[in-house]
Amino acid sequence: MKKWLLIAGALALTACSSGGDNKSYYQLPMASQTVGQSSMAQSSRLLWVEQVSVPDYLAGNGVVYQTSDVQYVIASNNLWASPLDQQLRNTLVANLSSQLPGWVVASQPLGTQQDTLNVNVTGFHGRYDGRVIVSGEWLLNHQGQLIKRPFHVELKQQQDGYDEMVKMLAQGWAQEAASIASEISRLP
Repeated sequence: MKKWLLIAGALALTACSSGGDNKSYYQLPMASQTVGQSSMAQSSRLLWVEQVSVPDYLAGNGVVYQTSDVQYVIASNNLWASPLDQQLRNTLVANLSSQLPGWVVASQPLGTQQDTLNVNVTGFHGRYDGRVIVSGEWLLNHQGQLIKRPFHVELKQQQDGYDEMVKMLAQGWAQEAASIASEISRLP
């Protein structure tokens, strides 16, 4: 009799645990961009987005949500479809490419006369008050001159849910890309 109770209990636990395994996967949307002249022969300015780094708590698969001033939750069913640092780098290259006419922007080295951009993202998460946070700093090596800028973008979600949170995070990242592009476009 005990054996049947153990088997029935194990089956019940298995059924309960597999029922709540609805996973959702998120990819940052690419901003719509106008296709411009992007061959190296037509452009004399080169920008290599060398690295976009994220801290360990953002580097996992789960989308991060801040539940209090000091506590963060890493979702187990709401996951990034590909590594977050790759998504951030790819969308940054796409955004900068569309916002910097006359520049070739790439995620790989372009030559010896290129500017190099590194971004350290320290915050990329939703928050308990309905806001999303995109923060960190970027470092640009422009012809041997180093330019370093912190950034902090907070946007209010219009609706609840992970879909809206990811869309707002993408909007905040695009906003920061526009800020970086504006700064780069003023360089001599």
